[in-house]
Amino acid sequence: MPLQFADRLKNVETSAIRELFKLLGKPGIISFAGGFPDPAMFDIEGIRQASSKALTEEPGAALQYGATEGYGPLREQLSSFMASKGVAVQPDGLIVTTGSQQALDLLGKTLINPGDRVIVEGPTFLATIQCFRLYGAEVISAPIDAHGVKTDELEKLMAEHQPRFVYLIPTFGNPSGALLGLERRRQVLEMAVRHQTLIVEDDPYGDLYFGEAPPPSLLSLTGSVPGSRELLAHCGSLSKVLSPGLRIGWMIAPPALLANAVMCKQFSDAHTSTFAQATAAHYLKAGRMPATLTHVRKVYGERAAAMGQALKRELGAAVSFEQPQGGLFFWARLTGEGGKISDAGEFAKKAIEQLVAFVPGAPFYAANPDMTTFRLSFATADVGKIEEGMARLGRAI
Repeated sequence: MPLQFADRLKNVETSAIRELFKLLGKPGIISFAGGFPDPAMFDIEGIRQASSKALTEEPGAALQYGATEGYGPLREQLSSFMASKGVAVQPDGLIVTTGSQQALDLLGKTLINPGDRVIVEGPTFLATIQCFRLYGAEVISAPIDAHGVKTDELEKLMAEHQPRFVYLIPTFGNPSGALLGLERRRQVLEMAVRHQTLIVEDDPYGDLYFGEAPPPSLLSLTGSVPGSRELLAHCGSLSKVLSPGLRIGWMIAPPALLANAVMCKQFSDAHTSTFAQATAAHYLKAGRMPATLTHVRKVYGERAAAMGQALKRELGAAVSFEQPQGGLFFWARLTGEGGKISDAGEFAKKAIEQLVAFVPGAPFYAANPDMTTFRLSFATADVGKIEEGMARLGRAI
């Protein structure tokens, strides 16, 4: 008898990005497809010292089952980390999750009923679209520009659809790299209060800025918009700035939402790895994060600048893009200028023939995909590979 699978699986399909990785085994390929940090940026010595301290100073706690809400010392360190970014939150006002991806899954589990509407940016993080659809949501796209979500359009959609929540990546979004301006951030919070709608702020890239620091997070701005703190869930992560292998994320949200998220987390993984949490706690306590961030910003900033210059030089008027101010990604559009390729899917196939890979933009849209768009990550390639990769793209187009 064939296996009968849950109806919810009919609403999702495997990640187009993960499928693309199957093509990347060719010798000599240069990949700008993944959204990974560069392993060379990992503070190996700092993590080694932190893990050693976890095993030396608290081996029983580090290797034992732990509280679903998170390891106490890590929650304290994350509270201090958020304070350094202008957010006042007590340790019991956040929960530790297995990466920020689990926080998004917990939001789906706790908030979405089949048929509910959820608004996301168009484009947005692919796994978020898949996650929310898995729980039965109708996912609606709000248009963006280089300055993030268009708040006038977002408000119209909120009024029309009365969504269960609105999901945004305000700071250096994936895939767009867009940075939501300060005024628009305040408008989003004001709309949350006006429509009594939860805003989910996903912030894995906020510390990866290359020049001037970005505007304060939505969470830190809630103090200036009365009533908005109760309508804001904030998801953070150490994956892009310390190590994705530790799988350390966190969620700050209203108490009732956190309580239900903890209950659902109990059913799924009991708790995030205590050893990983203890290691992260010691790392943060050691005070190494500021120097790590300074180094990472410098390297990624140089790579982003090199990619922007090489894109202009090698592809010219055939592409348009905004130079990112932070994060890990370029978001570009094919213009079709001079009879060049205007479909990113076709361009991706020709690029693979030239041994260079990127991700076409269509999968990042919940609806009405822009087939001219594509995403490039500059994080894992050094300047030399970036320049060679852009030269190959020039030959492919």
